[in-house]
Amino acid sequence: MMSQSPQRISKAPLAATLAIAFAAVVALLIPLAPAAHAQTYSVLYNFKSGPGGIVPFAGVTLDAKGNLYGTSGGDGAVASGTVFKLDTSGKHTVLYNFTGRRGDGQSPFIGTLTRDHAGNLYGTTINGGIYSQFCIPGCGTVYKLDPRGKETILHTFTGTNGDGAQPYGGVIFDSSGNLYGATPLGGANGQGIIFKLDSHGKETILYTFTGGADGGAPIGTLVSDDHGNFYGTAATGGAVGVGTVFKIDATGKYTLLYTFTDAGDGGFPESPLVLDPAGNLYGTTDIGGASGFGNVFKVDAKGNETVLYSFTGGADGGSPSYAGLVRDAAGNLYGAAPSGGNKADFGVVFKIDTTGKETVLHRFKATDGRIPDGSLCIDAHGNLYGTTTLGGAYNGGVIYKISR
Repeated sequence: MMSQSPQRISKAPLAATLAIAFAAVVALLIPLAPAAHAQTYSVLYNFKSGPGGIVPFAGVTLDAKGNLYGTSGGDGAVASGTVFKLDTSGKHTVLYNFTGRRGDGQSPFIGTLTRDHAGNLYGTTINGGIYSQFCIPGCGTVYKLDPRGKETILHTFTGTNGDGAQPYGGVIFDSSGNLYGATPLGGANGQGIIFKLDSHGKETILYTFTGGADGGAPIGTLVSDDHGNFYGTAATGGAVGVGTVFKIDATGKYTLLYTFTDAGDGGFPESPLVLDPAGNLYGTTDIGGASGFGNVFKVDAKGNETVLYSFTGGADGGSPSYAGLVRDAAGNLYGAAPSGGNKADFGVVFKIDTTGKETVLHRFKATDGRIPDGSLCIDAHGNLYGTTTLGGAYNGGVIYKISR
């Protein structure tokens, strides 16, 4: 049986706690336009209710041998989610079953796993850990999983005494092996935090959001540059309450790079950012843009925003909320939108070239997956890998590949 799953952060001023029902997709009548034919879509694995886990909210991580690693948000041995491996032959192996009862965490959400050179995996769960008055099912964890499947809890969130709660996104490393991440809830103001965990699991709160001009509810995984700075988005707050793009240095100094207005420039950025060698940031917004269905944007090093593409909610897709972008060596951007695409509104995988032209690489039709919430990853040959939260042969989600 599927475990309880979260809804998106409320678009109202954030007094929200984590909801426990997954939002249903609303069907739209959408005119179709031709998709690209140069790519080949294939389902690598169909999730099925039971011990293997279902609803893979997050994307997958690729190792040098072509194996994929990810998480399922529901089911598994005790209906609390799993960490899994999919090898190049299509064999699916559960590496770890969350229990939610031993302080080990429960319900990994949209944060893609991070893998180190030794093969250890690092991730977050939105529930589990130590129960507290702030969050009855637990406020979530940061964990490490070694190649043998042994789990170590690096931090348990409490939502009290300034600590964060319910990390949606994943964690990233710095050159010294410290981990950094964000929580959309908790903190002194209830608007989330940016945290650092050293190699011993000691937490330092680098920044506490106010929900005002600086933003609130940082959802996506952070991205870093070579100088030890971190960049991210806040889904709420800012000038008119619809989010910001920010920079935080290693000491916790906060810099506001851009504030959204929902006046064509987008609103509610919930995904991770991509950083190019010139210092430009790329991301997506859940709403806004020319038609109100979100956009793909660029923010340069001086804080100037350029809308690269605005979604219509039709055949081109819509509301690219949690799924971030990946960038190839030529500067093309790839992502997924969980709505639009066809009459059933099951989402698309898209490409945005350097001129802002969108090409739909795949439109989901339920039997091959639906609702792609997770971020994509790209291999050295330009092949794309991703997940859908639902759909597939058993409606438990899929892992897919788009070959170049």
